[in-house]
Amino acid sequence: MRAPTAAAGPTAPLPRSFFDRPVLAVAADLLGRTVVHETEAGPVELRLTEVEAYDGANDPGSHAFRGRTARNATMFGPPGHLYVYFTYGMHYCANLVCGPPDRASGVLLRAGEITTGLALARARRPTTRKDTDLASGPARLATALALDRAQDGVDVCDPAGPVRVLYGTPPPRTAIRTGPRTGVGGGGATQPWRFHIAGDPTVSPYRAHQPRKRTTKPAAPPAAGDPVQSG
Repeated sequence: MRAPTAAAGPTAPLPRSFFDRPVLAVAADLLGRTVVHETEAGPVELRLTEVEAYDGANDPGSHAFRGRTARNATMFGPPGHLYVYFTYGMHYCANLVCGPPDRASGVLLRAGEITTGLALARARRPTTRKDTDLASGPARLATALALDRAQDGVDVCDPAGPVRVLYGTPPPRTAIRTGPRTGVGGGGATQPWRFHIAGDPTVSPYRAHQPRKRTTKPAAPPAAGDPVQSG
């Protein structure tokens, strides 16, 4: 399915029909689109340069693979909404919900170029040395845009909404590259569902999945009178 054309201009919000398509089609078409979040401090806009697709029940790498939970409920709602989750006890990441309700697919926003509100993005990411790193990676992107669980479920197709996805300026198809998703292991490790703009300096580096190291404490010796299990 083809993406809608930018007849209304690059600053118009994408229609819901854009997101009501298979997730892989939406993911590729999101590159070059503009994401804007307007807050009391002012707006920050970025041009998407890297995304990843997650296909719900068909995808072991998806949060929705095992069904609906309180955390991922937004993924099961209508397309064109923002799904924001908290991870590793310290970061937020943002996704755009795709496909029909109950289908639970989405696109992770991995990286972008700040095009408006550069000073505000710098203030939100004060330790960043280069502007190209302000939104290079999904947690950095969410921080630069000030996205957290308060924005979970926001309708990005609402012209009056605080978070919108605009038509922007998509790159030529020849500039789009694909590959395996960053940090995804198990059955979801091999799909080439990471999409990025070739040569763009804001694209985050690819990292293969690294299993977490688990440390185990040596078992305490049994107390007197405790049974000792074997076998």
